[in-house]
Amino acid sequence: MRNKRFILILAVCLSLVFIAAHSNKLSENRPNFIIINIDDLGWTDLSFMGSQYYETPHIDELATEGMVFSRAYAAASNCAPSRAALFSGQYAPRTGIYTVANSDRGSAEERKLIPIENRLYLDEENLTFAELLQNHGYRTAHVGKWHITKDPMENGFDVNIGGFEAGNPAAQGMGGYFSPYHNPNLEEGPEGEYLTDRLTDEAIVFLETAEGQPFFLNYAPYTVHTPIQPKPELEEKYTSKPGSDRHDNPGYAAMIESMDTNIGRLISFLKTSGLYENTLLIFTSDNGGLHEISRQWPLRAGKGSYFEGGIRVPMIAVWPGVIDPGTASQQPVSQIDLYPTLLEAAGISNPEEKPLDGLSLIPVFKGDSLPDRSLFWHFPIYLQAYSDHNPDTHDRYFRTRPGSVILKYPWKLHEYFEDGRLELYNLELDIREETNLIEQFPSRANELHEQLKSWRDELGAPVPGSLNPEYKNMSDEN
Repeated sequence: MRNKRFILILAVCLSLVFIAAHSNKLSENRPNFIIINIDDLGWTDLSFMGSQYYETPHIDELATEGMVFSRAYAAASNCAPSRAALFSGQYAPRTGIYTVANSDRGSAEERKLIPIENRLYLDEENLTFAELLQNHGYRTAHVGKWHITKDPMENGFDVNIGGFEAGNPAAQGMGGYFSPYHNPNLEEGPEGEYLTDRLTDEAIVFLETAEGQPFFLNYAPYTVHTPIQPKPELEEKYTSKPGSDRHDNPGYAAMIESMDTNIGRLISFLKTSGLYENTLLIFTSDNGGLHEISRQWPLRAGKGSYFEGGIRVPMIAVWPGVIDPGTASQQPVSQIDLYPTLLEAAGISNPEEKPLDGLSLIPVFKGDSLPDRSLFWHFPIYLQAYSDHNPDTHDRYFRTRPGSVILKYPWKLHEYFEDGRLELYNLELDIREETNLIEQFPSRANELHEQLKSWRDELGAPVPGSLNPEYKNMSDEN
């Protein structure tokens, strides 16, 4: 009897050793993931993307270590719908999140249609990729801005530092970029501590505990979203630096430098700790830059618009041993592609009942192409203008009026629901979207329009059709 018991115990012990060894092997083979999602950073707001005013040496270096995507797109032109699409892997008609807060923005007298009602939060049953990673053994952390539910820890995160439904660090009674922060999910630091520095400290603390287990870090510092609150010494530096008609805001430039410095700190820790070699890192922005602060020329318009300045974003992917350093891709990609990309990299299957709208980018990482496809945007809402001084939008009242967009590169078609207007652009020849080619290429426009309508039908995308009784025809003033 004793011998049998000894043999049984020995067998159990050997099994546990095998399981532990197998688990460790899986942990070693599975990559870590970091998404760096900057807030309101425009396509041209980095020195490697052509800015002569902003200084981003650490991000520039990161670009040399991986693949730069020159045609990367956010799935929406402002914060909440973009982030919801990224984490759900789904276009806005599936999530119901089209904008921030209410959809009837701007003066009622200037809105011809009653917009579709906006959802504030991602449905709790909509599985994020963070939840899937967490369920498959990844340690997960969110640091910074969340903005798509009330608590990221209910959406797949083990750790949450500073994230809830707020959209900027001065919203909902918070104090801004300098301590005291009054953030319910961030302990106060010393008075005058800078938020971007603090969030990076917290991200590094998380990484220090990541040994032996694959991890996902969503690093989403509130910067460079308004309010413009830079470190005074850095603002002084840019005040004395010559700007241009495109980039000339010293406070914003100083915030970009603080962002870059902290990303440099994060990368430095990854390298010195040995984590960098087995980490897939994505750097991007949630939408285009705010036109009144940083103009994205040659792209048209900025945040809140579905012209290129509002949705085309910077993007870098670094994955040592998989992505060749110093490479570039002109493949049109979207942030909805990150969901299937991370799942494939981790060897995780998506549940059959959850539709995904993106494609894995791993073939692109390895030098191949994606299947031919179109990208879509749907915005059945109004988004008011911030000022009367942006000639890049259609009128002075709105950055966006209700409509949809399809991109099948190089062709891009805009449809506007108020009057049925169509605008067709060839981005290869006209990245500025200045020349509407609808009359020159009617068959091309019709082909894209039919595809756009079929896509809306497939997703059940709501189109506003009810007239607003408060509307006053102001077309003569547009």
